[in-house]
Amino acid sequence: MSHPQLTVASWNVQSGRGGDLAAAARVLDADVLGVQEVDDAQPRSGGADQTAVLAAATGAVWHRFAPTVSGTPGGAWRPVRAGDAGPRFGVSMLSRRPVLASRVLVLRGSPVPGLVVVPGVPVPVPLRDEPRVVLAADVDVDGTVVTVATAHLSFVPGWNVLQLRRALRWLALPGRPVVLLGDLNLPAPVVDLAARGWRRLSAGPTYPASNPKVALDHALVHGAGWGAAAQRAVTVDVGDHRPVVLQLEVLASPS
Repeated sequence: MSHPQLTVASWNVQSGRGGDLAAAARVLDADVLGVQEVDDAQPRSGGADQTAVLAAATGAVWHRFAPTVSGTPGGAWRPVRAGDAGPRFGVSMLSRRPVLASRVLVLRGSPVPGLVVVPGVPVPVPLRDEPRVVLAADVDVDGTVVTVATAHLSFVPGWNVLQLRRALRWLALPGRPVVLLGDLNLPAPVVDLAARGWRRLSAGPTYPASNPKVALDHALVHGAGWGAAAQRAVTVDVGDHRPVVLQLEVLASPS
């Protein structure tokens, strides 16, 4: 008996830097695509609605942008408010499969600034942390409903672990197969410790894209509805992380 297949991907696009965003998205050929560091109406990316660009390129029947900040990260910004329509930044999800419902979990940014390495500066500099979100969608895969979520967690050590644990509690619905895709800003061994009860299917380093040394981008599954999984290596010229692309076998009975 054959089971439905679902191809999912996680991709940090770094505001579309490096190349042709639409062309790179087509290379991934994912049924459901979780995207991080997405711009909307930002001058630095030509004012584009990057979620709409990705949706058109991939043939998505559903898409949603979940902004985290208004303004420009690295410049002037504030946590996003309902009704904000100016320059925004956040995560997106796109699906070629029907989506029955979607929801967002808001995660506070770290109250303590993180330290980041800036090219040309000899010591790490403090950087204010942004709010984060988890965007989840209930996807119909040939009559079986699975939840696919994406997130981009804090770069502040420890705070990102707390965010991951909260996200996993929020996502782990009884009887529902769930997959979390995202740039978790955590190496694989830490993810494995923090995500007990979940399976990490992604393997191999993803950052930096030019010569990956560490796995920061992950795919985690929960529930008994997942069968075989195969990871496909994909290199694109957009973003500073390599995408994670997985073909999953869906075993759960129809909902």
